[in-house]
Order: sequence, then C-alpha cells, then structure tokens
Amino acid sequence: MEAVTGLSLVIIVAIVLFLIVFLYFVPIGLFITAYFSGVKVKIFRDLVGMRLRKVPPVIIVRSMITATKAGLTIDQQNLEAHYLAGGNVLKVINALVSADKANINLTFERATAIDLAGRDVLEAVKMSVLPKVIETPLVAAVAKDGIQLKAIARITVRANIERLVGGAGEATILARVGEGIVSTIGSAETHKQVLENPDTISKSVLSKGLDSGTAFEILSIDIADVDIGQNIGAILQTDQAEADLKVARAKAEERRAAAVALEQEMTAEVARQRARVVEAEAEVPKAMADAFRSGRLGIFDYYNMKNIQADTEMRDSIAKPEDKKKGQDG
Repeated sequence: MEAVTGLSLVIIVAIVLFLIVFLYFVPIGLFITAYFSGVKVKIFRDLVGMRLRKVPPVIIVRSMITATKAGLTIDQQNLEAHYLAGGNVLKVINALVSADKANINLTFERATAIDLAGRDVLEAVKMSVLPKVIETPLVAAVAKDGIQLKAIARITVRANIERLVGGAGEATILARVGEGIVSTIGSAETHKQVLENPDTISKSVLSKGLDSGTAFEILSIDIADVDIGQNIGAILQTDQAEADLKVARAKAEERRAAAVALEQEMTAEVARQRARVVEAEAEVPKAMADAFRSGRLGIFDYYNMKNIQADTEMRDSIAKPEDKKKGQDG
C-alpha cells in the first residue's frame, strides 16, 4: 500500500512538472488573448518557436496586439529581429502608434533605427507633437563699450524625425545659441542698445540656422533675462595702467641704478687721479734734492723758481675777485 502511494506521488509530481514545462513552451493563455484580439499566431510555429529562439512571446504578442488595435500592420519577424538586435520593441510600437495618430510620417524601419541608435523614439515623437523648452545657462558677454551683460535664453525646439539618427543633441543647440548670444552682444556698440531691444539677440541668433545638423528644429529663441555685469573695459584699462606704471618704475629704477653706478665709477676715477697727483707731488722734493746733488740745479735757480711761484700765486689771488665780479655782472 505504501509502495502504491509513493508511486502515485511520483506520478503526480511528474505530471505537474510536465504541465509547467508544457505551459512555459506552449503559452495557451497568450494564444487565446491573441486570437480574440485579432492577431493570428500559431502555437508551435510562432509561440513555441519564439521560446526556442530566446524571444519572449509576451512582448512580441502584446506589441502586435497594440499595433493591430491601432490599425497598423507589423510583421512578427521584424519585431523578433528588432528584439534580438537589442531594441525596445514595446517603445517602438508605442512610438509608431503615437506618430500615426499625430499624422507624423514615421516608418517601422526608421523607428527601429532611431531606437537602435540609442535615442528614445517615443520621447522624440512626443517632442514632435509637443515642442520642448530648454534653457541655456547664464551667458556672459561684453559689448563694445566695455560693459558686461549676462543673459539667459529659453529655446523652444521640436524633434526632427528625419535627423534623429546621426543628428547632434541638446548640448550642441545650447552651445551654438550661447555662441550666438556672445557674438550678438559683442557686436553691439553699447550695452544700452541690448538692454533697450533684447529681442535683437533672439532675432540675430535665430537667423543663423543653428539647428543645422542637429536632431531638432528651433522654433523660437526668447531672452528670459538680461543683467548688467562688471565694467570689463574699465577693469582692463586699470590693469593696463598698473602694468604700465610697474614698467615705468622698473625703467626708472634701472636708470637710477645706472646713474649711481656711473657716479661711483667717476668718484673712483677722481680718487685715482688724485692719488696719482699726490704720488707725483711726492716725487718733486726728491727730484730737486737729486738735482742739487748732481749740480743740475743751483741755489739761484731754486730762488728764481720760488719767486716765479710766489708771483704766480699772487696773480691768481688778485685775479679771483675779478673773475667773481665778472660772473656777477654777467
């Protein structure tokens, strides 16, 4: 009796496991749902085949049901291929349905290409219907009069389905608009012109075709805020004046040092000349004594020389007041 009970239990467990495996590979409930939704799929060729191809039948069947209810015809093989390529099948189907309801020309091939390119195709379709507003960071620029202006712009963009694959993103739009703002403010003669007509910035930037090569179409550029910044021109002039002053001081110090060096050199040269004169005068008594001993100089010659010297000194003393008097008269 116990052996029969054990055998029955084994049979029951085997039947349960068989049913679990069978229902996993043969999703009867999903087949019934698809049948009553108008989607024609075959159990063994389609549903079991998806399991064997490692494709979740739930995703494919639900996508086909959504497309069928929206009036779209999507091939099952294309959905499986897109899933195996790493795409988001449900998002592609939802994007196609949204585009169809909004009268946007979006084919299955383009939608899958956009999805595989890493872009959110459903978000792109929504942005085509409802444009998105992106705001630039604070952009600072200087007008020709040297006054800095700080501006913030709001850009209304719409996704361009044709250029989503390979087109530049929002960062490029922000960079180009920021560059355009800087260029427009920089070309203004005075900052007052910009403050009086801030719309000139948006008109000038919008006319440059900044959405070229991007995945978006710029609808409008609106200046949200313009503030006055620093007086950059005055700051630059002040910095230049300080730099010129430092250069002038350095050159003056260089000239002063050169003058001091020249003066010291001249003083040293005068001292050397005086030393040579003193040295030469010290040799005179020796030369006279030698002349006396050798007989080249007599006592009368010596007194005559002294008389001439005294007479010269007297004439010099008489002439000095006259020279001073002449200097005062002049």
